[in-house]
Amino acid sequence: MLKATPFLLFEGNCAEAMTFYHECLGGELSLTKLGDTPMKNMFPPKKHNRLINAYLKSGDIEISATDWMASPDYDPVQGNTTAIYVTGKSYDELKTVFEKLKDGDNNKRLQELHEMPFGIYGQFYDRYGVQWIFKGDKS
Repeated sequence: MLKATPFLLFEGNCAEAMTFYHECLGGELSLTKLGDTPMKNMFPPKKHNRLINAYLKSGDIEISATDWMASPDYDPVQGNTTAIYVTGKSYDELKTVFEKLKDGDNNKRLQELHEMPFGIYGQFYDRYGVQWIFKGDKS
């Protein structure tokens, strides 16, 4: 079953922000540094202390987040630091919705669904400027 949650992108202060939200909302918080994952070799060492994933769950409230990892070609600016985060179990489950939302080639920053060390991943901005990030379980 697909699920959508807010996804926030921070410029190096994700741990601070998510810790603050945890203090305010309570619940469970998990923080994962890029340097503690198999993906660290895909990025320069200066980014290894950034969070690749933060997840807060408090009752029915869920927030996912990360520090900005994109190249300098895509600097964080107001409007591109939030996304809708769609999670699912399998590639096939994600692919149907991914294809409908991406609407052909009428999108920006398209990364087709593909395998990553943590599972299936893909993202794009749709024709309305909304950023969508998809993540599925490892195959």
